[in-house]
Amino acid sequence: MAFIPKRVIFEKDALQYPLGEKLWIYFRDLGVETSFATSHNRITSIPGKTPAEGYFEGKRTMVVGVRRTLRFETCKPSAHFQLPLTTSCPGKCEYCYLLTNLGKKTYLRVYVNVEEILAVARDYIEKRKPEVTVFEGAATSDPLAVEPYTGQLGRTIEFFGSQEYARFRFVTKFTNVDSLLDVPHHGHTRFRFSVNTRQIIDQFEHATPSLTERLVAAQKVATAGFPLGFIIAPIIAEKGWQDSYRELFQTLSAGFGHVPGLTFEFITHRFTKRAKANILEVFPGTRLNLDEEARTFKFGQFGYGKYVYPDELLKEIRAEFKTMSKEYFPGAEVKYFV
Repeated sequence: MAFIPKRVIFEKDALQYPLGEKLWIYFRDLGVETSFATSHNRITSIPGKTPAEGYFEGKRTMVVGVRRTLRFETCKPSAHFQLPLTTSCPGKCEYCYLLTNLGKKTYLRVYVNVEEILAVARDYIEKRKPEVTVFEGAATSDPLAVEPYTGQLGRTIEFFGSQEYARFRFVTKFTNVDSLLDVPHHGHTRFRFSVNTRQIIDQFEHATPSLTERLVAAQKVATAGFPLGFIIAPIIAEKGWQDSYRELFQTLSAGFGHVPGLTFEFITHRFTKRAKANILEVFPGTRLNLDEEARTFKFGQFGYGKYVYPDELLKEIRAEFKTMSKEYFPGAEVKYFV
């Protein structure tokens, strides 16, 4: 499922970098609508008279900019630091946490100064040696979706392949992995695919590949020798959830039960008050359960509150997933359950 932007907006300074110039020529010659802005953080030209129109137009907009904030954020529990290659994603998942972080106009940003970003990563690695430093490449994005245009993941995987004291990991729902399969990774990059039940993917994960397509891509990645993982997120505990997720584990086991070093990460559904407001504006007919009364309110690591499942239900979900993961993947490592 290829992402083709409707419009591409260039920060003027981006054209001073080889990737920025390359993208400018490519999209101009392709006939895609192009324009300029002074900053990738302030884009006001995306159309949309309503929140929903602005959201969907934003999802069809790619902004090419220079990443100037080169202090990396922490990234618990999946890694030590975020590696900011891109921001946002062309997927239109109704539950997405970016509806809290980025608001309604979640336009895609790609950063052309990848060598500067990797140089900063090298500094972080050097400071923490001989400890191994882990970087997360998809904390606020899905970088694989724009890889055909940028080549940034390939360059990043190659970079980390040469770093003895660092590892790179990212998660994706997309499937255009072929250009990455021959990159010399030396086992230092872990691909993780975000998966869910077929019902949840069909109902809530719009403009993303199907479960079957994701698993085909995961097979390619495993065959290429990359460390592999799956994130099951968000776990949505609605009627019949136990049977639906057992079916998912059975499907995964049929294709990946033999894969060594497999990892899992489990994330239960949660939402913020801001996300709920945005979801209801963008997806007014959503069937996502956003009942605050049925949830427990707690503060997250970034200081804002969110609504999570009550403790008793969380214990039940945790126990069920622990049982299924041990049954179907006794040799796999569960990295975390949140």
